Amino acid sequence: MHFSNYTKEFKYNWQLASPVMLGMLGHTFVSFIDNIMVGQLGTAELAAVSLGNSFMFIAMSLGIGFSTAITPLVAEADAAKDFIKGKSSFKHGLFLCTVLGVLLFLLVFLAKPLMYLMKQPVEVVELAIPYLDLVAVSLIPLIIFQGFKQFSDGLSMTKYPMYATLIGNIVNIILNYILIFGKFGFPELDIVGAAYGTLASRVIMVLYLWFLLKGKEKSRAFVTNIKFFVLDSLMIKKIVNLGAPSAMQMFFEVAIFTAAIWLSGLLGKNPQAANQIALNLSSMTFMVAMGLSVAAMIRVGNQKGLKAYFELRRIAFSLFFMGTLLAFGFAIIFFVFHDYLPKIYVDYDDAENLTDNMQVVGIASKLLIAAAIFQISDSIQVLVLGALRGLQDVKIPTLITFVSYWLIGFPVSWFLGKEGAYGSFGIWLGLLAGLTTAAILLYIRFNYLTKRLIQKSSK
Repeated sequence: MHFSNYTKEFKYNWQLASPVMLGMLGHTFVSFIDNIMVGQLGTAELAAVSLGNSFMFIAMSLGIGFSTAITPLVAEADAAKDFIKGKSSFKHGLFLCTVLGVLLFLLVFLAKPLMYLMKQPVEVVELAIPYLDLVAVSLIPLIIFQGFKQFSDGLSMTKYPMYATLIGNIVNIILNYILIFGKFGFPELDIVGAAYGTLASRVIMVLYLWFLLKGKEKSRAFVTNIKFFVLDSLMIKKIVNLGAPSAMQMFFEVAIFTAAIWLSGLLGKNPQAANQIALNLSSMTFMVAMGLSVAAMIRVGNQKGLKAYFELRRIAFSLFFMGTLLAFGFAIIFFVFHDYLPKIYVDYDDAENLTDNMQVVGIASKLLIAAAIFQISDSIQVLVLGALRGLQDVKIPTLITFVSYWLIGFPVSWFLGKEGAYGSFGIWLGLLAGLTTAAILLYIRFNYLTKRLIQKSSK
């Protein structure tokens, strides 16, 4: 098949994916600003935010992963012009997201004592606990927002969650500046100020997205007159069957990156701060791939609703090619600028902490070389996962992600990440091994399924 059969889809792929990318980059950009602001307070504070957020990332991965079940169901109903099925998918999804948000808040809140058992630096733990108390509450509005966002994506209305995220980000940055450093007569709250900013911005995001969707003709009937407690057990079961494996897929991947935070904590506060810098930078490029993954989920879901399997495969491959090209670009940027990018995060004018800061930058610059190499595998695995979710194939991919990250990636990180081996760089070699295995196995799965669907439909 000629390459132009794929490239002609790039424009529409980009129209669908770019608002999702911008919204997700917005989340990461806030974390980037948080890290820079907190980094001015010292390396212990930066490591504390990293440790606190490591608990949050695990909870968020379960909530966000679960909410992705809403998108393919709504996309399939939208292509088939079945309003009743679409509204039912959204309502039950939103109900389950709300319940899950509350449960995840309680889980993080009760898990705090684990920090002392994990052999993390004591000064870091004592700073992280009050930060985590507040940020945990923000899980409730965040997971509810995800319910609305995934529904909006399913209707191909990807711009509105982006607008809500941008508003939330602006609020977060302003509140961070005021509350971390105590400006305009407010008390100086240090890293707890960052937690207040996060909580307020997430509440505003939910309210603003609901307001936007209520104002649009295509979505108004879905988001008004929701009989929240009139529930259908079959639809709940369907969403749980799709959402639970998706939650586990995201959990397995996020958990290995979180394990990298904890493993680097065993090496000391400076390796942990360096790990946070490299993680923050590579998560920005990951959000671009994530945007394309959502586009893959929507477009594959639409084609599944139309039973157009040959088109489904062609469109999915156009997204895979597009993601790989972008990943190559990011890999080159990381490789060329690996010495310069970490310097953004620390204050070289701080004479007292200069030795620490220089050590952090030295470690982080090496980690960015590993990050440059895994751009391509990271991009491919998340794109193929999005396409498989669009097919509503979630159980085998969950097994694949578990094997890749925990039976292959984590042991490599554990053995090579010790102080006597490769240290921080060894931890990241494990991440590279896990992501590459996942990319290969998930692609084999997608290739097999789509060929089988085409054969069945042509009989």
